[in-house]
Amino acid sequence: MKRFVSVAVIVSLVLTLALAGCGGQKAEAPQQAPAPAKPDVILATTTSTQDSGLLDALIPAFAKKTGYKIKTIAVGSGQAIAMGEKGEADVLLTHAPDAEKKVVAGGSVVNRRLVMHNDFIIVGPAADPAKVKGKKAKETLESFAKTQALFVSRGDNSGTHQLEKKLWAQAGIKPAGAWYQEAGAGMGQTLNIASEKNGYTVTDRATYLAQKKNVALDILVEGDPVLLNIYHVMEVNPAKFAKVNKDGAKAFADFLLSAEGQEIIRNFGKDKFGQPLFFADGGKQEADLTGK
Repeated sequence: MKRFVSVAVIVSLVLTLALAGCGGQKAEAPQQAPAPAKPDVILATTTSTQDSGLLDALIPAFAKKTGYKIKTIAVGSGQAIAMGEKGEADVLLTHAPDAEKKVVAGGSVVNRRLVMHNDFIIVGPAADPAKVKGKKAKETLESFAKTQALFVSRGDNSGTHQLEKKLWAQAGIKPAGAWYQEAGAGMGQTLNIASEKNGYTVTDRATYLAQKKNVALDILVEGDPVLLNIYHVMEVNPAKFAKVNKDGAKAFADFLLSAEGQEIIRNFGKDKFGQPLFFADGGKQEADLTGK
């Protein structure tokens, strides 16, 4: 009888320890971060970060880590910056360096930090009627004007459009006429229009690669230093706009520059395209990329 009791006690102890072990494992499972007191963060950003799919990789990771909820407004960089100037967003992620510097100087945004870069490319029909393949950007635009090959501009004051206007100015050309058409649309839509009309356009590489299967456009001009495409994050100034979610804005900006955020950026696109769509630049300065 005593032996029976001792065996029962042993079995009971084993079961207790096993259950305790299971309970310990359950407690160690990662959990969603609790929601902050002011969880909603309005992000105004360029369409390229959305059309490329990058935000789909960044935002869920940020939400899980911090509990903040990002509300994305994807427009051209010019419109995103204008939202910041009016206090209509909390944080900006844009690629229009000249316009960004002006809004920083005006005091509407603070803490402008370099996040990443890729490049702009000029794409067009495989037949290349303007014969621009392999040329520099300036020579390419001169060829468009000379041959009046159809060119589709975003025409929306986005970072891409601002870069395009700068290229025309450097070439000493004021584009006009039936051959020069403004889409007034985001990058994805502009690529579709150029494809449908058998025309040329300027695009960021990330959006092109993400949309490549949907358009009949080839990369014709690339690698020119003037086509560098740089992205910065900026927080809307809470001292100027009291309603801004300053903690949420800073948390998102910090996440983009964190080891985790930079790793997501660094690897984004490798599995699908065999190459990264963006290059992570956390800790660098714009001069490190431009040499200026």
